[in-house]
Amino acid sequence: MGAGHAHRLHRPGDSRVHALAPHIKLAATFAFVVVVVSTPREAMWAFGAYAVLLAAVAVAARVPAGFLLKRLLIEVPFVAFAVLMPFVANGERVDVLGLSLSVNGLWGAWNVLAKGTLGVAASVLLASTTELRALLLGLQRLRLPPLLVQIASFMIRYGDVITDEMRRMRIARESRGFEARGMRHWGVLAKSAGALFIRSYERGERVHLAMVSRGYAGSMPVIDEVRADRAQWSYALALPGAALLICLLGWTL
Repeated sequence: MGAGHAHRLHRPGDSRVHALAPHIKLAATFAFVVVVVSTPREAMWAFGAYAVLLAAVAVAARVPAGFLLKRLLIEVPFVAFAVLMPFVANGERVDVLGLSLSVNGLWGAWNVLAKGTLGVAASVLLASTTELRALLLGLQRLRLPPLLVQIASFMIRYGDVITDEMRRMRIARESRGFEARGMRHWGVLAKSAGALFIRSYERGERVHLAMVSRGYAGSMPVIDEVRADRAQWSYALALPGAALLICLLGWTL
C-alpha cells in the first residue's frame, strides 16, 4: 500500500503490543468494545475492572498515562451530553446537592461516560501502537470491503496535501493584508473554500490519471503480507477474554 504516513496518535515502540499483527489488534479491540457495551450499567465494579485491563495494556505497550489522558479529551462533547442527561430526562427524581435530577438520567449519564471512555481509551491504545499503513493492511486482511479500504487510504494520503494547500492559501491572503475580522470577510473565505475544492478536484484527476497510466486497476498492491501465529492471537485475545469473564460476572452477580 505504499509508504506509511505518521500521525500524532502513533507512538513508536518495540513492545510486544507494537509487534502484534494489525488485524489481530483490530479484532481484539473490536471484541473488547463489544463486551464493554454489553455489560449492564448497574455493574459499576466491572467498568473499573475494564479500566484496570486497559491500564495493563498501556503498561505493556509503554504508553505513558499523560499521552493517553491527553488524547481522551476527544470525548469532551460526549461528556457535555452526559452531564445534561440528569437534568432533561424524565422519570423518578432525586435531590443531589440541592438539584433535582432524574434517576434514569443519572444512570444514562454513567452509562455513556463509562462505556464511551473505555471505548475511546481502547481506540487510542490501538492507534498509539499501530501505524496508519498497518491499520489499513489489517482492515484489508479482515476482508473489509476493498472500496472502503481504498477510500480510507486515499483520505489519509491526501489529507496532508489538502492541509498544506489551505496553509499556502492562508499565507497568500495574509501577505496581501487580509484578516478575517467579521461577517464582511465571509465572502472572501467562501471564495477561498471554492478555490480549494476546485484545486483538490483537479489534483485528484491528475493523480488518478497518473495512477492509471502506471497500471492502477482499482486496488493498491500489498508490499508485504501480514502474518500472525497462534501465540499472537492468544496474547491479543487475552484482553477481550478477560473482559468477557468480567461481563458474565456482571450479569450473574
